[in-house]
Amino acid sequence: MTQATMTARERAPRAPLTRLLRAELRWIFRRPRTLVVLGMLALLPVVVGIALTLVDSPGPPGGGPNGAGGGESLLVSAGGNALVLPVAALGMALALLLPLAAAMAGADAVAGETAHGTLRGWLLTPVSRGRLLLVKAFGVAAVAVAAVVAMALTGIVTGLVINGGGTLFTLSGTTLSFPAAVGKVALAAGWVALQLWAVGAVALAISTWTEHPMLVVVSVLAGTILFSVLGALDALDWLHPFLLNDSWQAIGDVLRDPVPTGELTEGALRALCYIAIALSIAYARLTTKDG
Repeated sequence: MTQATMTARERAPRAPLTRLLRAELRWIFRRPRTLVVLGMLALLPVVVGIALTLVDSPGPPGGGPNGAGGGESLLVSAGGNALVLPVAALGMALALLLPLAAAMAGADAVAGETAHGTLRGWLLTPVSRGRLLLVKAFGVAAVAVAAVVAMALTGIVTGLVINGGGTLFTLSGTTLSFPAAVGKVALAAGWVALQLWAVGAVALAISTWTEHPMLVVVSVLAGTILFSVLGALDALDWLHPFLLNDSWQAIGDVLRDPVPTGELTEGALRALCYIAIALSIAYARLTTKDG
C-alpha cells in the first residue's frame, strides 16, 4: 500500500460507532434465518407448557429439596408453577438450542459476510478492525439477548395463562409477588444471555479463521457436546472448572429463596473469561489477516 493511499484512508471520515451498531442490528434482524430461529425459540415455552398440561400432572409447589438444576429436572415442578416454566424452558434450551442460535450469530458475523463478500464494505467505510470486532461482538450479544428475552416473555405469559397468578412459588416453597417473580426470571435470563454471549464469542473467534459459517456452527456444537461428555466423567473432575457449561445446571438456583450465588457467580466469571479470551483471539486474527 502506497503512502498516498494510506494518507487518503487516514483522512477519510470515520463512520460514527452508533451508526455502525444500528446498521449491524438492522442487518442481523432482517435475516430470515435469524427471525425463524427467534420465533422457534419463543414457541418452545408454549409447547412445553401445553405438553405439561396435557400429559403430566402438576408437580408440588416447592419442587422438593432436589428441585434445583437444569431444565429437565425443573420440568417436574413446572406443571403447577407459573414461575418455574420460563426458567425450566431456558435451562432445557441451554443444553443445545440456545448455543445453536449463538453459534449461528457468531458464524454469520465474520465468516458469513466474508463468504458473501460483504465484509469488505465495512473496511471501505472505513472501519478499523478493532471497531469492526466491537460491532460484531455487539451483534452477537444482541442475538443472545433477543433469544433469551423472547423465551422468557413467552414462558411467563404461558405459565400465567396455564397455572394462574397464584402459583408463583419458589423451589423453597415461598410465595412471591408478580414483580419479585419477574425479577427472578430476569436474573435467570441475564445469566443465560451471558453464557450465550460466551458461546457466540467463541464462534466469532473461530469465524475469523474460516470463510465457511457452517464449519463454525459445527465446531461450536461439537465443542458443546464434548464439554458435556467431559463434564459427566468424574475421573476428569480437575478439568470441570475450565468447561464453559460446567455451571449451566445451576440455573435452577435463581428459583430458591434466598438465591445461592456460589455456582451462579462462578459460571458468570467463567463466561466472562471465555468472552475475553475469545475476543482477544479474534482481534489478533483480524489485525494480522490479509484482505
